[in-house]
Amino acid sequence: MTDTIAAIATARAPAAIGIVRISGPETLAVVDGVFAACSGKSAAALPRRRMVYGHMRTAEGAVIDDGLCVIFAPESSYTGEWSAELHCHGSAVVLEEVLRSAFTFGARQAKGGEFTRRAFLSGRMDLIQAEAVADLIDAETAECAQNAALQLSGSISRGVEQVYDGLMDVTARFYAAVDYPDEDIEPLEQREITDTLSRCRRQLQRLLDTFRRGRILREGIPTVLLGLPNAGKSSLLNALLGYDRAIVTDIPGTTRDAVEQTVTLGRHLLRLLDTAGIRETADRVEELGVARALQAAQTCQLALFVVDGSKPLTPEDEAAMDAALQAPEAIAILNKQDLPCVMDPSELPFAYVIPVSCAKNEGLDLLEQALDMVFDFDAPCDGSILTNARQTDAIAKSRESIEAALSSLRLGMTPDAVLVDVEAAMESLGEATGRVVREDITNRIFERFCVGK
Repeated sequence: MTDTIAAIATARAPAAIGIVRISGPETLAVVDGVFAACSGKSAAALPRRRMVYGHMRTAEGAVIDDGLCVIFAPESSYTGEWSAELHCHGSAVVLEEVLRSAFTFGARQAKGGEFTRRAFLSGRMDLIQAEAVADLIDAETAECAQNAALQLSGSISRGVEQVYDGLMDVTARFYAAVDYPDEDIEPLEQREITDTLSRCRRQLQRLLDTFRRGRILREGIPTVLLGLPNAGKSSLLNALLGYDRAIVTDIPGTTRDAVEQTVTLGRHLLRLLDTAGIRETADRVEELGVARALQAAQTCQLALFVVDGSKPLTPEDEAAMDAALQAPEAIAILNKQDLPCVMDPSELPFAYVIPVSCAKNEGLDLLEQALDMVFDFDAPCDGSILTNARQTDAIAKSRESIEAALSSLRLGMTPDAVLVDVEAAMESLGEATGRVVREDITNRIFERFCVGK
């Protein structure tokens, strides 16, 4: 981290305010070139972490914009090194000119995620917290943002470090007893080792048990709409979205391919897949759409079986219903309640049958309530929920190593053999937090960050 980087840290769209971020050892020199404080003070003399008014200028001294500058010393900056932010009017042209001026005075273009990577490398955060930054930026629901923000503050990291410290205590005391036999150090009793390892295993298992909810929280619920042609699947999709995303006609077979869309219903993020109506057809294209619908039912997390309540249940309805019931969770949508209903809800073998009228946009609140009950997670969204597959894999490996150590103890193996697995457990936890750093892993992590963060 010997060079100084700069990037536009706000969206590339017209806005009231735009920010150019600078970080590195030559930050103060770059700021002196780009920014002229109205007080006449140099960057080194400006107060830290306080807005200062002045002018942004080119290398030739021409004024680009009036704005504000904030200087951060290493001990209080995001990256752990000298940093600055230049707050300008949010014109793309203005921001590009300010950035170009920063390049003229010695900065270079930051890569995606480079600011956060420097924060990690300088010890300002671990890898779990760094990945929480990306999750916070990408959050699509309030709960997901809240969980990521609390992870950034260290909620998961503290639990993982507690387990790591417990394993380290076992390891350190064992080696102390072996390496310094003349000292008055009591060797660890097997019972003490077992208790510590069992406690660590339980802590990791509790964390791993949150991943199912965490994956849904972060990625949404993979949901497929199933039913006969003209049952109202596309109408339901449009009603949930609030605009016409899918073509709706009274001609059966209008939807011939899968239509994907993300929908937020209350606190639930649904990855909706509207599929072709399930029926026997001689149309080759529609037949492929039906096959995709059946395949989607086997891979989704939730199936919404949409049925026309104004008509009697048919064998084709039952075939579509059977496909929906293959999903881990399934809800029946009894559509067209604006018409006389001839179908008895008791005919539908679902735990939840939701009467709706997609034409009149009625009953969607009942669907939201059903989702609250189907996906009712007891754990609060307090940042302790695992949402990251890489972290989950590393923690699962650590738990497996602890299980192997406990198994060795039960078999009566010597403590030094047991500690091989204990040290493997510690290494896996180190991969989760970044204590054990592999460049290929960190490269992959920071590749998903936007430039400027």
